[in-house]
Amino acid sequence: MSNCPSGPRPNVATTATERPPAEAPPVGDQANGKPFVGPEDLAGFDPATALGEPGQYPFTRGVHRTMYQGRLWTMRQFAGFGDADDTNGRFKYLLNKGQTGLSTAFDLPTLMGRDSDDPLALGEVGRCGVAISSLADMRRLFDGIDLGKVSTSMTINAPAAIILAFYIAVAKEQGVPLENLRGTLQNDILKEFHAQNEYVFPPRPSVKLVIDTIEYGTRHMPQWNTVSISGYHIREAGATAAEEAAFTMADGMTYVEESIKRGLNVDDFAPRLSFFWDVHNDFFEEIAKMRAARRIWSRVMRDRFGAKNSRSWLLRTHCQTAGVSLTEQQPMNNIMRVAYQAMAAVLGGTQSLHTNSMDETLALPTEQAVKIALRTQQVLAHETNVTQTADPLGGSYFVEKLTSEIEAKILAIFDQIDAMGGVLNAIDRGYFRRAIAESALAQQRAMDAGQSKVVGVTDFVEDGPPGIEILKIDQKTEDTQVSRLKELKASRDAGRHAQALDQVRADARDNRNMMPALVAAAEADATVGEMMATMKTVFGAYDGGPEW
Repeated sequence: MSNCPSGPRPNVATTATERPPAEAPPVGDQANGKPFVGPEDLAGFDPATALGEPGQYPFTRGVHRTMYQGRLWTMRQFAGFGDADDTNGRFKYLLNKGQTGLSTAFDLPTLMGRDSDDPLALGEVGRCGVAISSLADMRRLFDGIDLGKVSTSMTINAPAAIILAFYIAVAKEQGVPLENLRGTLQNDILKEFHAQNEYVFPPRPSVKLVIDTIEYGTRHMPQWNTVSISGYHIREAGATAAEEAAFTMADGMTYVEESIKRGLNVDDFAPRLSFFWDVHNDFFEEIAKMRAARRIWSRVMRDRFGAKNSRSWLLRTHCQTAGVSLTEQQPMNNIMRVAYQAMAAVLGGTQSLHTNSMDETLALPTEQAVKIALRTQQVLAHETNVTQTADPLGGSYFVEKLTSEIEAKILAIFDQIDAMGGVLNAIDRGYFRRAIAESALAQQRAMDAGQSKVVGVTDFVEDGPPGIEILKIDQKTEDTQVSRLKELKASRDAGRHAQALDQVRADARDNRNMMPALVAAAEADATVGEMMATMKTVFGAYDGGPEW
């Protein structure tokens, strides 16, 4: 599942793939009358340099030598709705059903850095994720869950440093050393300017906050991934597979460059960078995308940034099945879509996987729907035997040709971004938004023209409602959350609270790392909205950039 602003939407049925019209020949040499790809289509292809072995440079075949023979991918199900107590219950339910990592979805007010009692938050509290405004909320979210024994992923961006500060404060209360914390903070603000639009500050101070978390994590949280560089939302907005990979890795290179400018040694932080891919319906294209991305990233880290540690060359990946491919019509069909997408992620070599629930175009998932989504991964892992060998498609003429074709497209996009002076300058020029919009339009036109089919929407249509139960969030949840927050604000130590926010403002003004001040402010019961508002007085607000 993805947060409502960026995830599955009712009546959205386009698939973000680079697919030719139905009457045209697909990928390969079919245009010349040849219905298959053979060795002659790989002229100049050297397996020794382009492939290597799994776990070896350039990691086309996977980041580990034995892949899933030694350890299965982490199975995560995105969970978050209502208040902290509601989501805490869902966490425990999923852990009891065999989930191996927690993945947290936040509601729209939290994602935008607003408190639950903000007038602009009313009607949205707890609707598309869990409402977290304070340390007290975070404490209840993980009540009874040992943070030293669980891996936690948190999907949040503009206020990511604040949410991490809350998590650190809870760990300290539990007596868990920071070096024992395992998990991932999405924290990829650049893709917000490309696609998802959940930004608050302008691009440059926003990136500064990301680098603050990378620096803090490098020094204090060696097992924590402080940024998950995300293509998911870029692809959901309409980008092609090649654009998703290219834009995402370009963002990653920007974070690496800025971290090095901060004075960090590349081999001290690069092994903790992770990536997040969207997995769509074009089965082999998704596999090839992941293989091409690993090959490119390993070269970039070794040759461009001079990383010496081979772990710095690894493009470690979390995948999520494509929310935008799910349909409101005949929602049971979504189970099959998700299963095929999940298999593509595994054959592509993911390290972590979330499978969407069938009902997510209608509402947040029910327990029954999310259990089916989790069982999909478990059947894949334990019944299909696809885990028995690393990169079973390696050496396929078709897959290797497609991998090389996608690699060439990605490199061409890199050249365009470099010609504009890098990612930040390209944002200023509206490049990413324009490219994504053009690709989305092309996909929609193909569907409107009948050149791409969506079962249950464009073809094999049935009348009538979806016919499944959906999860409903009671208004009482918002009322309770707002009431608790007001009580907190009335009862906290006003002097300590004011002093903590003064330190947040001073550190922002003096260009210091914000994390220590944010942790102290969290412990002083400052809220998400208060900390964001304080930083906004220094960083300013972003108005959306150029009208392209």
